[in-house]
Amino acid sequence: MPTLLVKNIDILVCMDTSRREIPGGGLFIRDGIIEAVGLTGELPNSADEILDLAGHIVTPGLINTHHHFYQNLTRAVPKAQDVTLFDWLKTLYPIWSRIDPEDVYISAQVGLAEMALSGCTCSSDHLYIFPNGVRLEDEIDAAQDMGVRLHACRGAMSIGQSAGGLPPDNLVEGESAILGDAQRLIHRHHDPRPGAMIRIAIAPCSPFSVSRLLMKNAAILARENGVMLHTHLAENEDDIAYSQEKFGCRPGQYAQDLGWTGDDVWHAHCVKLDPDEIDIFAQSKTGVAHCPCSNMRLGSGIAPIRAMRECGVNVGLGVDGSASNDSANLLNEARQAMLLQRVAHGGDAMAAREALEIATLGGAAVLGRGDLGSLEPGKRADFAAYDATTIELSGAWDKVAGLLLCGPMRANHTVVEGRFIVRDGQMVSIDLPTVLQTHAKRCKRLMTEAS
Repeated sequence: MPTLLVKNIDILVCMDTSRREIPGGGLFIRDGIIEAVGLTGELPNSADEILDLAGHIVTPGLINTHHHFYQNLTRAVPKAQDVTLFDWLKTLYPIWSRIDPEDVYISAQVGLAEMALSGCTCSSDHLYIFPNGVRLEDEIDAAQDMGVRLHACRGAMSIGQSAGGLPPDNLVEGESAILGDAQRLIHRHHDPRPGAMIRIAIAPCSPFSVSRLLMKNAAILARENGVMLHTHLAENEDDIAYSQEKFGCRPGQYAQDLGWTGDDVWHAHCVKLDPDEIDIFAQSKTGVAHCPCSNMRLGSGIAPIRAMRECGVNVGLGVDGSASNDSANLLNEARQAMLLQRVAHGGDAMAAREALEIATLGGAAVLGRGDLGSLEPGKRADFAAYDATTIELSGAWDKVAGLLLCGPMRANHTVVEGRFIVRDGQMVSIDLPTVLQTHAKRCKRLMTEAS
């Protein structure tokens, strides 16, 4: 079994129960699992590979709980730059209807690479459009080729414009086909074991794009198969108004009524949850994927993360789609989460270390990954190393806090299951320049066809 010794770390941020930060720390890893954590001198002095991280800060791998990879093909679209959610969607739906399997594969590679370069080792992705032969395997294949962890969410839209929904009819699917494909994906790809590289979740897109029956049946199917549930919820005021008009209640109550609460469920955004809905989530252990940059970009508002955490809601971070965030840097997402709570509640509302905790342990809790999120014996060897000698951290008295307060930072090394995904600031599992050339060509095609 291969071994890896990581030694002489300037500051090892464990995120264990004691929240230890070990100067001169190290990790001893065997077969992708952390075997020992402590001072370098306390660890074995030999291994198959030795990585000297003097001058580095090491954190657990960051965990992204919400994304739409394919959207990085439609960043900064002019007519979608200065609008709110529903108009943003209506502008982009016609473009997205032209996406094909190669688009999904290459955009997944770009999205995963961008996040890996920020220190992300595990990501969820919510793919809810399947035009032109697209399958969820198109992004699963990309993740497997790169060697990163993926929670692939089989999204869906079933209520088109002609039936009172928001999406165009050519992007919706029949509900029996949706559930049948979800069942197929679970049987073929879902790995429930610790250390899983691929997991499947069932993820109808939103209450305004699927039926009540599909939401109920999705919950039944997920629980019969032991997989998680995911959707968008309470993203902005329009979302609240739609729920009250169509369902006669607020989104949190609608979710509860349909069986969409529990520790096997996480909802994206939740910007407009009220205190009663927050209590529903806290009591049921329902998770939230907080996406601060996207929420700001679309003017959706500031999610009540402070109140959620104080009530015991599991909160993780999501970069959201790269056509609403236009970026996929999870460390920057943690910074923005911290700053937004300070804007809303004062300068002491969220410390840098709490935001980093949300990006690691928080994400692990939301995705049901007890094997990830901290660096301690028995956990998977997923970590990120940041060069503390760069200009971004020069002069920082507290370099751990500086990861968020200073920057923007990129990872010098990102390791998943003891294997390098990023080494010396460069992707090692893919030829990134070639990937970006292909990505640019696919983007150009979409631009041409949309003109």
